[in-house]
Amino acid sequence: MSRFLGEIRQLGYVVHDIEAAMEYWSTTLGVGPWYYNPRVPIVNYQYDGEHYEPHNSVALANSGFVQVELIQTRNDVPSMYRDFLQAGRTGLQHVAYWTESYDADLERLLAQGFKPKMSGEVGEKGRFIYFDTEYHPGTVIELSEVAGPKGRLFDLIRESASGWDGKDPVRPFPDLSRL
Repeated sequence: MSRFLGEIRQLGYVVHDIEAAMEYWSTTLGVGPWYYNPRVPIVNYQYDGEHYEPHNSVALANSGFVQVELIQTRNDVPSMYRDFLQAGRTGLQHVAYWTESYDADLERLLAQGFKPKMSGEVGEKGRFIYFDTEYHPGTVIELSEVAGPKGRLFDLIRESASGWDGKDPVRPFPDLSRL
C-alpha cells in the first residue's frame, strides 16, 4: 500500500506485439481472460500540454486484485509509451492508482508537486493522468478515474478472472455505454 495514494491497482506493460503478449500471459502465466480493445477511444488527449490523436491497443486482465494492462502504440503520436519504447525498453511502464474522487486527488497531487505529462479520457468518468515520475523504469504514476462505466468494466474484468478456466482467453471490450 502506498502511503500517498492507496493500493496499486494496475500494472501497465508497454509491448511491441499485444497479441503475442496476451498469448504469453494467458498460456504461460495463466492470467486472463483478456479484454481487448484494438483502438481505445481516447478523447481530450494531451502530452506535454499539446493535443494529439493517439491510436493505442489495450488488453486488460486481473491477477487477483491487481489488474494487468498491456499497451501497444499503433501510431507515432507523442506519448509516454512511445518514449518508453524509444528508450529501448519494453515491459512495466507504469503503476496506476484508481480513484472515485478524481478532482480532489488530482488537486492534492498537484499541490504536492507532481507534474502532469500525459492525460485524456476514456468514456464517461474515465479520466486519467500520468505524472512525470519515471526516476526508475516502470515507476510512472497514473491516476485513473473509475467512478462510472470504466469502473464497472474493471469490476467485470476482475470478476471474470476469478476462477477463470482458461477458456475464451481473449474477449472484446464490452460497450461501456451498456455498463
